[in-house]
Amino acid sequence: MDYYVGLDVSLKQTSICVVNQAGSIVHEGVADSDPEAIASFVRSKAPGTVRIGIETGPTTTWLWTELKRLGLPVICIDARHAKAVLKMQINKSDRNDAAGIARIMQTGLRRCVSRTSTATRSRRCWRAGRC
Repeated sequence: MDYYVGLDVSLKQTSICVVNQAGSIVHEGVADSDPEAIASFVRSKAPGTVRIGIETGPTTTWLWTELKRLGLPVICIDARHAKAVLKMQINKSDRNDAAGIARIMQTGLRRCVSRTSTATRSRRCWRAGRC
């Protein structure tokens, strides 16, 4: 069975929602905002994951890079695009946002954001004098 996962990330904890091909919620939960903890949750609850969605934000680059390194099919979506879809929900919460992101992954209505390489980010950091 194919599963689609939505992550609503905050600094300490990440709300995770898993939906099936029909868009029905299969699993919901919370994990520490750590790539290993998120990967463990996804692998145990949704072994046939097709896509994992994460919004752009302060920790996105680090989390996206680490989840990719762990072999998960993570996609970064534009937060403004996701907000336009998620604001149609009645109750705004991290749990509902994770479910909304999972459904965005399931339907395919997403605008992916390209991520820069680690080398490029390092060069920019050195040029700006922030390292």
